[in-house]
Amino acid sequence: MAWRPQEGGLGEICGLLEQHISPTSDKSVIWKQLQHYKQFSDFNNYLAFIFAHAEGKSVEIRQAAGLLLKNNLRSSFRTLDPAHQQYIKSELLPCLGAADKHIRSTVGTIITVIVQQGRIFGWPELLQALVHCLDSNDLNLMEGALAALLKICEDIPQELDSEIPGLTERPIDAFLPRLFQLFKSPHVSIRKLSLGSINQFIILMPTALFMSMDQCLQGLFVLAHDPIAEIRKLVCAAFVQLVEVQPAVLEPHMRNIIEYMLQANQDADDEVALESCEFWSTYCEAQLDPELLREFLPHLIPVLLSNMAYAEDDESLADAEEDESIPDRDQDLKPRFHSSRSHGLDDMKDDDDEAVNIWNLRKCSAAGLDILSDVFGDEILPTLMPLVQAKLSTSDARSWKEREAAVLALGAIAEGCVIGLFPHSPEIVAFLIPLLDDKFPLIRSITCWTLSRFSKFIVQGVGHQKGYDQFNRVLMGLLQRVLDTNKRVQEAACSAFATLEEEAAEELTPHVAIILQHLLCAFGRYQKRNLRILYDAIGTLADAVGGELNQSRYLDILMPPLIAKWQLVSTSDKDLFPLLECFTSIAQALGTGFSQFAEPVFQRCICIIQSQLLAKASVDPLSAGVQYDKEFIVCSLDLLAGLAEGLGSGIESLAAQSNLRDLLLQCCMDDASDVCQSALALLGDLARACPVYLHPRLSEFLNVAARQLNPSEVKETFSVANNACWAIGELAVKVHKEVSPIVMTVVSCLAPILQQAEGFNKSLVENSAITLGRLAWVCPEMVALHMEHFMQSWCTALSTIRDDIEKEDAFRGLCATVRANPSGALSSLVHMCKAIASWHHIRSEDLHNDICQVLKGFKQMLNNGAWEQCMSALEPPEKEKLLNYLI
Repeated sequence: MAWRPQEGGLGEICGLLEQHISPTSDKSVIWKQLQHYKQFSDFNNYLAFIFAHAEGKSVEIRQAAGLLLKNNLRSSFRTLDPAHQQYIKSELLPCLGAADKHIRSTVGTIITVIVQQGRIFGWPELLQALVHCLDSNDLNLMEGALAALLKICEDIPQELDSEIPGLTERPIDAFLPRLFQLFKSPHVSIRKLSLGSINQFIILMPTALFMSMDQCLQGLFVLAHDPIAEIRKLVCAAFVQLVEVQPAVLEPHMRNIIEYMLQANQDADDEVALESCEFWSTYCEAQLDPELLREFLPHLIPVLLSNMAYAEDDESLADAEEDESIPDRDQDLKPRFHSSRSHGLDDMKDDDDEAVNIWNLRKCSAAGLDILSDVFGDEILPTLMPLVQAKLSTSDARSWKEREAAVLALGAIAEGCVIGLFPHSPEIVAFLIPLLDDKFPLIRSITCWTLSRFSKFIVQGVGHQKGYDQFNRVLMGLLQRVLDTNKRVQEAACSAFATLEEEAAEELTPHVAIILQHLLCAFGRYQKRNLRILYDAIGTLADAVGGELNQSRYLDILMPPLIAKWQLVSTSDKDLFPLLECFTSIAQALGTGFSQFAEPVFQRCICIIQSQLLAKASVDPLSAGVQYDKEFIVCSLDLLAGLAEGLGSGIESLAAQSNLRDLLLQCCMDDASDVCQSALALLGDLARACPVYLHPRLSEFLNVAARQLNPSEVKETFSVANNACWAIGELAVKVHKEVSPIVMTVVSCLAPILQQAEGFNKSLVENSAITLGRLAWVCPEMVALHMEHFMQSWCTALSTIRDDIEKEDAFRGLCATVRANPSGALSSLVHMCKAIASWHHIRSEDLHNDICQVLKGFKQMLNNGAWEQCMSALEPPEKEKLLNYLI
């Protein structure tokens, strides 16, 4: 018997929905009552009936029923009675042609959820209905079907490219020809929806679309001149995606497409101009032939420069007027993310802190000019520089946006046009310095950013008096802007100064006092958002000058306000993250000088980790007193690692009075990779500083670290594996034979990394070679058993490592292994000689002697010209290096 709603239940649910959409109702109470109805198995049937049939009710009530139905089906569709599933589906399909566009739109979202949950083959009637609607010539039916199809394409496009039992073709084969045909529709909505659906498939590039590419391109060329801006925007988006995933199909038409995109880049509609502007970066990143683009540069560069000026409605224009006394709004505080500590991996930072807000034509144009300068280098200067100079020469108030765009352009090309700009960099920097005092805040802020892009030039000049004077002027100019009253300028100046600090490093030593005075003065004035950047500038100063900071005259300026803030910020406040990072840099810079501040910092880190692990394990997060957030653990682990690095063995007394060892083991096994990564970095630092402290749980630490080197998972979690590998090596050189239980497991994991080095991260390969060497040093007989399987790739990896103490350890292991099994190294002797020749200078006399003995041993072992044959395979500089070992 067919399901029918009961009038009483129908009235109750409609009444609740009506109250729910009322602006004066208590939404939480109504929501609870609606949730109560979920216990009835046919509640979703009622919602489907109201959505499809409640003609006497308002569209808002029907739409509310539809949205509630969609949310319910997302979590419970698969568990519904099949009869109820079928009823809901049957009620939805007629709504595709509903007279009201809101109903048509909502039914598309519900249909998409059902397809997500039940797959397309579970609803064959849907495909028939969509095809029927598209072929109907009824505008409502066509719009409804296309809106549903677009939503399916956006969320689960692969479903339409799947085999359907009982059908001879895939759904996409039925839809593509119809969508292409609808490109020619006289109705704007039909053209827009059909092109939007096609665009969703371009990145996936199913076979059906690839085989229909000629028809697709012909349709795009027709729509390229559509009078509707939204459609032209979609055409531009299609060309951008195609040049990214299938540039070959565009090659016969590329000249025409470039001309079109250049024209679209000047479209009166900003969104069309923005979408087309993406083309230039995508073209260059696809590494297509630059020749074709080269001839268009004289036309393209002026367009990009023109579009780099602020638009009248740019939100930055309003924000730029805010002074430091206006509190930050919640939306100003963008989320920030901490990068887990990693041994030997470079931090990846975005150096364009100027681009804080939404992506727009100005920023996209600057990014386009930046990448053009990378590809074409100094070739763009003859076109660009006269335009920049002309804009900079204007002085009236009305043209300040043009001047600002010119300064932005100089920053955008600073790295790509490095050779052509270098001879003129002193003049460029000299021109920029006075702009730091310009009356327009956005000129002051962009000048800070552009000067940061010239940091390398500025620092390189300090060797002569003029260059040194200019460096001082830039340094003081940026510090004065750090204390600007405008928040936007403060932010740009602080970021720029941090970049200059990184480049200048020890050149900052004579200026530490004046830098600290300015930064700590800003500390008392900045609002929340800019405080985060200030912490970074302070931390970067510590990284740059290192131990120089460890003087009472500097610490008296630096530490009291930071300690006060440390005590003030709540353990559950995310503003603690940048402060933890700042303390990490300071602890590493001060070394043992940080010991006077260490205990409360150490204890708080332990407290944070403990409370966060408790919150994670709790069924009721509130019972732990804090909301779980793994970043608190990661930042605290990294600060403890900084303390271990800075204090050295001095951290043992702090650790001994805590449960750090147990917490650390727990974190090393955490299911969050960034927690695990930072925990393993701390394990390595503690192994260096106080291995005795780890001893009670040493075997557990070793086993946990070894498990992270599983060859099948290393590529996905290389940062974790990298730290695990390094930590094992650090433990090995401290506990020696006690690592023997895991040696063969680790060797069997490291060998494939070395043998397939080109497929792995460079740092992981280097750490693998070093750790293998350290294990070989402490357990040479074990490693020597299988050395012929990895000796060649091991030596190749060792050849690329810079001279340092870790390389010395690795070569001690190499020598010990060869002594234990000389014949195992014979087939790789040339590679071993190349690895030895990679040294510039070995500081350790013992290691030098070990290498001498190994080489002499092989020279004596080999006869009948075999040694000479080995030497002939070496390059002359390599042979010369080996003479240092008296062979």
